[in-house]
Amino acid sequence: MIIRRIDLVPDKNPDQYIHPVQRRIYQSMTPARKLEVALSLYHSARELKAAALRTRYPDLPENEIQAKVKEIFLYART
Repeated sequence: MIIRRIDLVPDKNPDQYIHPVQRRIYQSMTPARKLEVALSLYHSARELKAAALRTRYPDLPENEIQAKVKEIFLYART
């Protein structure tokens, strides 16, 4: 049995990771709309992280949850 390594990190050509329909949609967007989409994704990620923290630490007050989310995103790396 041969096991091949799967690269999860895209190389320098991002076009191979995007569907042609998605590419056309993104290309047709105005810069303002692209910013709206990016900000929506960012805020959704923060809400998801807060929900995960609430589940993991049910007794933690909301202000501490928000402080943890802020810290997590402040020091996040890609």
